[in-house]
Amino acid sequence: MQIKGETSVNKLILLFVFDKMETALTERILVDICSSSNDWINYMDCVMLIQKLTQDGFICVVNQGDDPLYTITPDGRESLANFYINIPKSIREEISIFVKENKERYKTKQECRADYYQNKDGTYTVFLRILGPVQPALELKLVIPDRKTAQSIYKKWEDKAEDLYTAVYENLVD
Repeated sequence: MQIKGETSVNKLILLFVFDKMETALTERILVDICSSSNDWINYMDCVMLIQKLTQDGFICVVNQGDDPLYTITPDGRESLANFYINIPKSIREEISIFVKENKERYKTKQECRADYYQNKDGTYTVFLRILGPVQPALELKLVIPDRKTAQSIYKKWEDKAEDLYTAVYENLVD
């Protein structure tokens, strides 16, 4: 349920999502949560409000990588604490339930990155990463003989990253 024309309420909704997720988020993930997966804020408003909240000091960029991470600031928390009651109770409950059910999935989606490209010799290189807060926790490059296999690895990475990381870590660290 979008709140049309209520910019201040929509800002509070974004701050509430940050508060409930309890982690820094990329713009892509935040827009997906608020616009694509739910109908709390429309896409264009969401993108604009992220920039506005950053300018106003209610959220800040904590990582300037390929996809910057945003987090709520102390001023944002204070504003949310003072005005969260302005968010309709039904939306607060919907956000709380959604975050409880999907928090880990979004965390994984944000941390696991994959890409592949064709090499000059016709093989493909698949580049897999698990991003940490400061630096990547794991980076892996695989040379694959065909595109179909490279695509398969690319598509499976998000689901298999944690298991692979655990297996590598356990086998290499005593």
